[in-house]
Amino acid sequence: MKIFAHSKTDAMPVLAGLAHGAYLVALFFAFPHLPWWALAVLGFIYSVSISWNINGISHNFLHNPYFTSPALNRAFSWIESVTIGFSQQFYECVHQQHHKGNSDRQDESGDTIDWLSIYRHGRDGEAESVWSYTLLSFFRDDPKAIYRELKRRNPSDARFGLFEIFSFVALVAAGFWINWRFMLCFYLPFYYLGHCLSYLNGYYLHFGGNPDVPIAWGVSSYARFYNWLWFNNGYHAEHHFRPKHHWTKMHELHERIADEQQRAGVRVIKPPHALGFLDPDLPKKSRPLAPAGEPSNQVASV
Repeated sequence: MKIFAHSKTDAMPVLAGLAHGAYLVALFFAFPHLPWWALAVLGFIYSVSISWNINGISHNFLHNPYFTSPALNRAFSWIESVTIGFSQQFYECVHQQHHKGNSDRQDESGDTIDWLSIYRHGRDGEAESVWSYTLLSFFRDDPKAIYRELKRRNPSDARFGLFEIFSFVALVAAGFWINWRFMLCFYLPFYYLGHCLSYLNGYYLHFGGNPDVPIAWGVSSYARFYNWLWFNNGYHAEHHFRPKHHWTKMHELHERIADEQQRAGVRVIKPPHALGFLDPDLPKKSRPLAPAGEPSNQVASV
């Protein structure tokens, strides 16, 4: 019986996702026995692992569910939801909107198609500050709007998304009941930091990209270790150009369209995206507006 829908290699992100959940459980039980300095190190690792999971494991799962069995995909979605701390069904809805807009600029009414666009809260056609995007994006989601859109698309997914949210809330409540010090002093601060790191990563996935040219919507990083560890998340220009392309084949896609990317001016950074601010060629501002008459905000297939 075939277990994996696309590639046996998907066993790697699946096992990594399970390990992430196990790491969180281990932290809960180890908390009373460890010194503060060890907790600080392990907590920071947990924060980084949230961004790693969201941008690698979970992201690839949204585009190409790992299993042939719908029940296994639901189960893995639930595990990811309680591990990362938000519904994967809701995340998929937001992420589909992201690919519809591809980090688009504000329209005449000041709105963007992409709810995660780095231009959504910017001014004068520019991306907003990396600081505000990183620190405030966690608080900007509108669960009611996401639920309405998800329900419109698929009522079953919307119901399961609510189940994922209620499961997470119940586990957090149980955690406070068993050990409130762990939850208040350790889990919540590093949980928030982890999501901030994910938004930091997301900012440099698009800062310096060209919202007006489909092949250049994203910004890529070809650092080998980063792509090995983050399941090829670095190939982000390629991913926005072909969102359903499997993560194991991103380098192959890059080689196939490399000349076209170069002609379109695809931005490539040297460090991993979360360290994009260290890139030696980091522009001071985002891309200029497209000249009149050029195509803008074209939508790729999700």
